Amino acid sequence: MRSLAARLGVRPTKQRGQNFVIDPNTVRRIVRAAELSADGETVLEIGPGLGSLTLALLAEGHRVTAVEIDSVLAAALPSTIAEYAPGQVGDFAVIEADAMTVTAEQIGSPSACVANLPYNVAVPVLLHLLAVSPSLRHGLVMVQSEVADRLAAGPGSRTYGVPSAKAAWYAEVRRAGPIGRNVFWPAPNVDSGLVAFERREPPGTAASREEVFAVIEAAFSQRRKTVRSALARWMPDRAALDEVFRITGIDPALRGEMLGIAEFAALAGAGQSLKTA
Repeated sequence: MRSLAARLGVRPTKQRGQNFVIDPNTVRRIVRAAELSADGETVLEIGPGLGSLTLALLAEGHRVTAVEIDSVLAAALPSTIAEYAPGQVGDFAVIEADAMTVTAEQIGSPSACVANLPYNVAVPVLLHLLAVSPSLRHGLVMVQSEVADRLAAGPGSRTYGVPSAKAAWYAEVRRAGPIGRNVFWPAPNVDSGLVAFERREPPGTAASREEVFAVIEAAFSQRRKTVRSALARWMPDRAALDEVFRITGIDPALRGEMLGIAEFAALAGAGQSLKTA
């Protein structure tokens, strides 16, 4: 990886959250932990960088669609695959794009996502991918350890918050192990962790995903207040808000951090029903 970088004149940049994985045992561990089908899957990789994880995925017989924002790295990846995995050239495609805005048309229909996500945008990228690609059934992503805790947290946890609740709309999320700092170049100043997800159907509700997410954001905007107080901005009509709690049976004296995605969906659905009544 270092020789490839030197050949390209590339240095990892903080601006794009680039910390390249240079340890072969780590990339093999990530591929194993992803629990991909032995028959081979179409894997979406975000931020492939120099291609270490890409090569590990291809070596196990998977097809890889890589999204890379760095034009120099994106241009170099096909040559890297041709040099180090010539038999898998036809199983690889790279898209030069921003993962925050990549579209379903661009990435096709991947069944899994396995990636070392740029730490500065890990949560919005993951949520965007789950939103635009319904074919994504499962995945394993590497993120900052603190972010991994937040994504996998459940109601009542100290780390439970907006990322936890939004991720739960799409999938079951869990921690899948720690990653040491010395496997990266350059070594980050934070610990890293693996997060696994398995897609599930969102809770039944009359509200749209956007409406449910608006309730989640309002509920956590003032963590120390009761959910009734926190949702006052979402529904300023206090009588209507009280009716929402009556309909759902949710205790308005609870704090938002005690509610799961089913409760947030119920609140949004009841609110939508009152608005359209």
